[in-house]
Amino acid sequence: MMRELEIERQFDIVIESMVPNRGIYLLNTNDGKRCLKKINYGIQKLLFIYGAKEHLIKNGYTNVDRYYLNTEGQPYALVNEDIYTLSEWIDGRECDFHNDEDLIIASRNLAELHLASKGYEPPENSKLKTDLGRWPHLMEKRVKSFDKMRNMVRKKKNRKTDFDYKYIQNMEFYKELGKKAMEVLNNSDYMKLCEMAEEEKSFCHHDYTYHNIIIGENQKVNVVDFDYSKREIRVYDIANYIIKVLKRRDWNIKYANLIIDAYNEISPLNKNEYRVLYAFLLFPQRFWRVCNRYYYNESSWIQNTFIKKINLMIDEQEAYINFIHDFEKEYNIE
Repeated sequence: MMRELEIERQFDIVIESMVPNRGIYLLNTNDGKRCLKKINYGIQKLLFIYGAKEHLIKNGYTNVDRYYLNTEGQPYALVNEDIYTLSEWIDGRECDFHNDEDLIIASRNLAELHLASKGYEPPENSKLKTDLGRWPHLMEKRVKSFDKMRNMVRKKKNRKTDFDYKYIQNMEFYKELGKKAMEVLNNSDYMKLCEMAEEEKSFCHHDYTYHNIIIGENQKVNVVDFDYSKREIRVYDIANYIIKVLKRRDWNIKYANLIIDAYNEISPLNKNEYRVLYAFLLFPQRFWRVCNRYYYNESSWIQNTFIKKINLMIDEQEAYINFIHDFEKEYNIE
């Protein structure tokens, strides 16, 4: 109760009801619906995100879950040691990745977001979040970690789990993909694209997926949850979006084309960007993430969830490799 009273006091609202919803709370207040969220990062990082959303709005891209300010003009409330944000509650439905029309409008919307992000100067007291120039190092580190995780399994001797056996059987397949992705990235214009993004002062959403893309009345696309946003080249967002869609659409190249064509209608990709996009599509990020969470106890998932996730990836290997070959042909990747 103390938390609600503090939120009311600091944001000058009256909370009439509070409903938990996917890690956030829907508040009904005297001033309409609000979204309350406890964040697990610091104020400096929050100020980067707050500034990024305000920058988009200033550039005419208003389809975001804008933060409300507290009585002192800050975008958060402090309750004991916890930090809470209050933002607009966006009504609508989650983007349906099985619906082609949704894919097209979400893709055009991503291009509009990227265009509006240009020229962003983060507030002075914020923490600049950037991955520009980091991917060759990140890929190398993650590829090396496959061997480290294999050694962890070997040390287990007789206590191996089903997940361990699956990992040992499949890690070489993903390690090879990772090495190929590194090679492609190192022989691309990646660094030049990073320099351009640095000059443009643009940023990416970094978690552009169905539950963060809310479709409202008249097919209006809204984007929520900018928690991971940072300076990054735009093809990272595009690759991430393509992967999230295609794993649900049997890795059919048709849907990658649909997404890329719709994006290009608004803001065409240049020739050099396709090679970098391909490197991101090649890199086994999903496999690395699940295994990293498993071996370094970074998740509270139960054993069963891990097994399910690794099995899904193993089952789609053939379809995925076919997609990679189709993509090479379609976009003339040498």
